[in-house]
Amino acid sequence: MADPQPGPQSRRDQVEENLEEKLVEILRPELDAAEHELTADQQPAPEPEQPAEEPAKPAQTTDKDFFHALGGWGALLDIGLPWIAFLIVYGATDHNLRLALIVAIGSGALVAVLRLIRRQPLRNVFGGFVGVLISAWVANRTGDAKDVYVPGLLTNLGYGALYLITVLIRWPLFGVLYGVITQTGTAWRKDPAMLKGFSRATLVFVGLFAIRLIVQVPLYLAGYLNALGIAKVGLGLPFYALALWMAYAVLRGSLPPDKWDEARDQVTHLLRGNKK
Repeated sequence: MADPQPGPQSRRDQVEENLEEKLVEILRPELDAAEHELTADQQPAPEPEQPAEEPAKPAQTTDKDFFHALGGWGALLDIGLPWIAFLIVYGATDHNLRLALIVAIGSGALVAVLRLIRRQPLRNVFGGFVGVLISAWVANRTGDAKDVYVPGLLTNLGYGALYLITVLIRWPLFGVLYGVITQTGTAWRKDPAMLKGFSRATLVFVGLFAIRLIVQVPLYLAGYLNALGIAKVGLGLPFYALALWMAYAVLRGSLPPDKWDEARDQVTHLLRGNKK
């Protein structure tokens, strides 16, 4: 039995189907490209690569921060207040040595208590208080008020000789302390600018100790107690501040700006107790 012939409607459907297939084949590249762009737009953009972490550097400090890290003007008060109290009380009480010594020791203890309450460093208080105790013990043993200044004279002599020797052997004390504080060892000695700067700064304090001895020793030998006390105070707080400023200025002027900034930042942060 012969197959039925397709009618006009079926032939038209077949032609339309063939045309659609041909059209799809022609448009296939454009459709694939459009699909690829659409997929790419929907994907999240790749995150930029994070740079490798660098070791944290200490925040940059200023000259004022450096001075405050050393103790500022409060450090000078810690060191000098007991001596001022001794001189005033001794003169006001008609040379009552015992009372003057008690007041001097009490002043040192009071400063220490105040620093503890305010949670401030005690390094300057401790040094000054120990000096007062030793001086009071010597004066009390001899019964002579002027002997309260003997430990100070010997201390100036010892420190002056020590500082001078370190400069002469090219190991200035300030450079050694810098290497210890910054944990850089002796690296500073390989830098001529730093060696020269630390030597000059150390010599400033050699001059400080020498001037104290030149002025105070003759007064001690002559027994001029009031003049000796005034010289002690005058060559203590004000003169120490002047020497500190001069050593600071000499060191800063001896180093290139970048090296000075680095040295100041390291010392300042470590004196504050910040190890970073």
